[in-house]
Amino acid sequence: MAIRYAAQQEGEDALIAEINTTPLVDVMLVLLIIFLITIPVVNSSIAVNLPREQNQQRQPQQENVIVTVDAQGGIWWFETRLPDASGLAELLAKVAAMQPQPELHIRGDVRAEYEPVGRVILAAQQAGIARIGFLTEPPGR
Repeated sequence: MAIRYAAQQEGEDALIAEINTTPLVDVMLVLLIIFLITIPVVNSSIAVNLPREQNQQRQPQQENVIVTVDAQGGIWWFETRLPDASGLAELLAKVAAMQPQPELHIRGDVRAEYEPVGRVILAAQQAGIARIGFLTEPPGR
């Protein structure tokens, strides 16, 4: 039995230019079901009993140490300018002996040369500071 359209003449066998999408939909649904079944197996293929811990409030951290290097290469301990690098080494040695050890934050001016910043990092390494971070401004300011 054929489909007849009003514009089609009785004696012609015209081709129907429509795609039968039913097999395509069937194949896609079968693939979807297969993926839905296999994905949970792949994600949790190893059974592990994870430890359970309650959230405990930690002791507040000590204040981080901030060392600033200005554009001229001057080194500042918080708000106090240090006359030379030996004073920085002494202060960093005291910080390294603290328990828990605070983190050292270095604020380097964008116009500062690398050498003074490198001296601060070297002094921190020699003093035994474990955690060093760099403070920056977010882009667009």
